[in-house]
Amino acid sequence: MGDDAEEIDLDLTLEKYATAKRFLVQVLDGIAGEVGFHELPKLLSPTAVDRLVLACGGVARDFLALFRKSLDVARERGGGPRGDRIAATDVNQAAGEYESSKRDELKRDTLEERVKVEASFEAVKTFCLDQANANCFLLQKDRTDEPAKLIEELVDLRLLHLVQSRVTVRDRPGKLFVAYMLDLGQYTGERKRRGLDMISFWKHEGKESLRRTKLIYEPPSS
Repeated sequence: MGDDAEEIDLDLTLEKYATAKRFLVQVLDGIAGEVGFHELPKLLSPTAVDRLVLACGGVARDFLALFRKSLDVARERGGGPRGDRIAATDVNQAAGEYESSKRDELKRDTLEERVKVEASFEAVKTFCLDQANANCFLLQKDRTDEPAKLIEELVDLRLLHLVQSRVTVRDRPGKLFVAYMLDLGQYTGERKRRGLDMISFWKHEGKESLRRTKLIYEPPSS
């Protein structure tokens, strides 16, 4: 880097969901155009596009990798009731299969902190799936202790995704919270959890659903 070379960050967060979706679809459309394919709607259902954006957390590399896996899944099932296009259920399966690569990165990247990071992730996953019964959780915004730093590390590892940086909760006046989403691969595909509250945080009703006390995650300070 230097001189006339400048780094361009292609990764967005889910906090700007509409912007991330528009950008990622443009990237995919540009790649498809290079091989003469200009009709993405014939390849992807609208719900599959949204599911891909959620599954990748706004990361362009993951979006393209998950698209490729989803395409393989759709080809393997060979049409049927869901048709020939990639469906949201195909993305769900692809996200479950892709999860292992993220786990491998955790093992490579965290080194000495691996045990703490893995324990933090298991605690968050247990809270979301077994206690809150939702794909999202809230953490108090002003926390700077080790549990909060471990959450940030899990975001860097793309096992958690930032969805809202300022959330208020009805019965916690004066407090601000940060909303995160548990990675899609933890509760779809072979790990599918029936009855899980899938909060559409980018919609008005979803934003209201985030403002619930039961979503507040309070890990003990070490």
